[in-house]
Amino acid sequence: MSSTTTVINREFTVVSEHTVAAVWFNNQHRHHSLHTLKAFEPGDIITKFTAGEILQTPTYLTIQTGLNRHITLVPAYLQYTNHSCDPNVFFDTANMQLTCLQPLRPGDEMRFFYPSTEWDMAQPFVCNCGSSNCLQLINGAAGLSDATLSNYRLTDFIIEQLKNSSK
Repeated sequence: MSSTTTVINREFTVVSEHTVAAVWFNNQHRHHSLHTLKAFEPGDIITKFTAGEILQTPTYLTIQTGLNRHITLVPAYLQYTNHSCDPNVFFDTANMQLTCLQPLRPGDEMRFFYPSTEWDMAQPFVCNCGSSNCLQLINGAAGLSDATLSNYRLTDFIIEQLKNSSK
C-alpha cells in the first residue's frame, strides 16, 4: 500500500493505493470512494476479503453475513466501496470475494448495492446515486419488494431472508 497523498485535480485527492484499487477523497463533498487501478470484466474476481471483526449488530462499515452477524472487511480499504442503485461490483459473502458486475476501467469508482448484503441497515439514507433506476430511500432488502430485488445480485443470506419472510 502506498500512503502518499496525490492530488488528481481540485476535486479529488488519492489518499492510498492498494493492489487493485485506490481510495480517493472528494475535496468538495468531503467523502471517500474506492476506484479501480486495473480493468475488470463481469465475473472477474477483483479481490478476496476476510472478516476482521464479527459483530452482532450492524454499523455503517459492516457487511451482513447472517441474522446477527456483521463483519468488518479486511482489507480495510474495501470499506470505501460506496452504494449505487446501478452497482458495478458485488460482495460475494459465500466465497468471500469482491466480484465485478459491469466492465470497469482504471479510475472507475467501484459501487455496490447496499441491500444486496443488508437486511435492515444501521443508517438508512436517501440515495443520490444519479442512476435512472435510483430507489431513493435505501434502508435494506427488508424494505424492498421482491420485484425490485429481482433486478440485483443478492448474497445467500439475503436470498434466505427473502424466502423466510414470504412464508
